[in-house]
Amino acid sequence: MSSTPLSLVLTRLKLLTCAQSDAQLSRTLQISPQTLSSWKVRDSVPYALCVDIARTYACSLDWLLLGEGEPQRVPSTLDDWEARLLAQLRTLTLPDREAILMQVKDKQRLRQLEQQVQTLNEQLMAVSN
Repeated sequence: MSSTPLSLVLTRLKLLTCAQSDAQLSRTLQISPQTLSSWKVRDSVPYALCVDIARTYACSLDWLLLGEGEPQRVPSTLDDWEARLLAQLRTLTLPDREAILMQVKDKQRLRQLEQQVQTLNEQLMAVSN
């Protein structure tokens, strides 16, 4: 493998996103394979995208661009299950992640409504006794 700055950044992007190939990386980054290929031809690092990816993946920009320090992807307070779930979510496209987030919010709202109904039922039972 080449050790140009770009190839090293692409390698770290693959590690970060769990992409096994350039095609999978381009899908994960939501760019065309041709765009990725043109980066390689020009040997240019897409800095703005790297900043966005570092924010999205809670990753150190120093690690992503320079290979310095630790990636700091997953906080140490997460257990293995949560870490695996986060890694899988990060391989999805942004629209897919947003759809999952909407489902989670809906589930949380339903749980909140169920708790309110239970509280109201308890209050009703207390008043009728």
